[in-house]
Amino acid sequence: MSIKKHIPNTITCCNLVSGCIATTFAFCGNLQMALFWIIMGAVFDFFDGMSARLLKVSSPIGKELDSLADDITFGLAPSTIVFWLLGVVEYPAFLEPYRNIIPFFAFVMAAFSALRLAKFNLDERQTTSFIGLPTPANALFWGALIVSNPSWLIHGSYALFIILAMVCISSYLLISELPMFALKFKQWGWKGNEIKYYFIALSIILFFVLGIWEAWAVIIACYVLISIFMFLRKH
Repeated sequence: MSIKKHIPNTITCCNLVSGCIATTFAFCGNLQMALFWIIMGAVFDFFDGMSARLLKVSSPIGKELDSLADDITFGLAPSTIVFWLLGVVEYPAFLEPYRNIIPFFAFVMAAFSALRLAKFNLDERQTTSFIGLPTPANALFWGALIVSNPSWLIHGSYALFIILAMVCISSYLLISELPMFALKFKQWGWKGNEIKYYFIALSIILFFVLGIWEAWAVIIACYVLISIFMFLRKH
């Protein structure tokens, strides 16, 4: 039995385990480590598909396993981070009795992540770009935003309502019909890849200016805004 055919699925399982570790750290309130393991999961997610293509051993079971792993790492883990946040954020007096209930709303995002992944598996339009927000981008946004700990996120008068609204917006974007560019290159020339190179350059600048943790949230926000601008310009 050839070992190489098991390599992509093994890498995918590493992604899944990374998501489990991230979720555990999130429940414990160690958000920086949770974000670190989400990033590790994203790295494994990148290499499992690449290894399958290079080794020419892709399989239907690998595709299904990849979606299951992605929903743990990029659905459950970031939802758990938001769950933790909703447990410590300031509540208006009239909602204080519901402090033990409202945080569970965060897991709506995990459900929409699963729906987005199921749609992706069946959608043949997403071979070179995405339709809807990719789950890794959503996970990195939430992890980085909360780890950077802006004061308004916990102590603002309307922080609770802003967080709940953002969960709804993220959930919508995951299953929306909004076209979003992907950093996939058929060729490395400038023509046809302009937006990708501009985005990569912007990301590098933001990493240097904001730092590795804080930059992710801004980069993902820019990614969504650029995609919206490109969509509106075409219409």
